[in-house]
Amino acid sequence: MYCRFRVSFDILSRQTNRETHGQVGTRRYMAPEVLEGAINFNRDAFLRIDMYACGLVLWELLSRCSAVEGPVDQYMLPFEDSVGQHPTLEDMQEVVSQKKLRPPFKDIWRKHPGISALCDTIEECWDQDAEARLSASCIQERLTFLYKTQPPYLETQMIMLKEISCSTATSNMCSDAASMSKFQPVLLPKESSI
Repeated sequence: MYCRFRVSFDILSRQTNRETHGQVGTRRYMAPEVLEGAINFNRDAFLRIDMYACGLVLWELLSRCSAVEGPVDQYMLPFEDSVGQHPTLEDMQEVVSQKKLRPPFKDIWRKHPGISALCDTIEECWDQDAEARLSASCIQERLTFLYKTQPPYLETQMIMLKEISCSTATSNMCSDAASMSKFQPVLLPKESSI
């Protein structure tokens, strides 16, 4: 049994708990092929549909972050600027299938190497061509690579270093950690040593 959002599908018997009209799920997160009603009810098709939705969720997460220290924008749903908070099926078909629009990336995101790489991954998740979308394992590999190669903000590193120092030494070391040069890189513990 394969379950996805509001759809239950038994791949072996090819039976669904709904009519096989191809338009099930939350409209805002429907892949183009679902909006067009042009999907095959098989495991691979559902996986590609899920990767489209995954791209939108990653965009939502990214939209709540900042490429530089400072406040983040107010939360918006994917496509909210185009179709509002309660889109109709026709609204989503026009925006996603006909106009081939996707939620926008901020210019500053493309200037940060790690966030730019995440934007590329998101674009490959929500590709108009279902066959061209990334697999879940590829997304996991890319996110793991970014996690291991892109350091957090320097201010965040300083706070983490201060917390590490405070938990392992006397309190007078905390002021030493906070006064370190902003240009000195901080090496955080590796995953295996935590």
